[in-house]
Amino acid sequence: MKFIMDIHEVMKYLPHRPPFLLVDGVLEMKEGESLVAVKNVTMNEPFFVGHFPNHPVMPGVLIVEALAQAAGILAYKSTNTLPSDGVLYLFAGIDNVRFRRVVLPGDQLRLEVKFLWQKREIWKLESKAYVDGELACSADLLSARTRRG
Repeated sequence: MKFIMDIHEVMKYLPHRPPFLLVDGVLEMKEGESLVAVKNVTMNEPFFVGHFPNHPVMPGVLIVEALAQAAGILAYKSTNTLPSDGVLYLFAGIDNVRFRRVVLPGDQLRLEVKFLWQKREIWKLESKAYVDGELACSADLLSARTRRG
C-alpha cells in the first residue's frame, strides 16, 4: 500500500491532532470528486479503555468522524485551501447512517468519500468505511465551510 499523502501531509490538511486525528494516510484522490484514506485501528487507542474494557469495539461515532475527516481532506485539496489559511470545514450534518459490522483492534478502515453536490459553502458527500472489503459503515455527510478569526 502506497500513500499519496502520508501522515505528515494529512496533518497539513486537517486541524485535528492525536488522539482525535483519525486518518493515517490517503491512498487515492480525484480533486473535486473522491478520496480514499485509511485509519489503522490499534489496541492502544484511548477510547478502547472504556469502550468496552473486556470487548474493545471502535465507537460508531468515531468511524463517522474518520469519514468526516477524510471528507475534510477532499474539501481542502479541492479548494486549494488549508486550515492555516483560516478556513475550516465543519461537520454540519449526517443522514442515512448505517453500521454493518463492528470495528476491532487490528482492523484497518478503508475510508471512501465521494462528492455529491455543493451549494454555496455546504458540501454533501457519500461516505463508506470498509474492513477487509466488508462494509462497516455508510453515511451521507454535510460539511460547511467557515472562516475562523
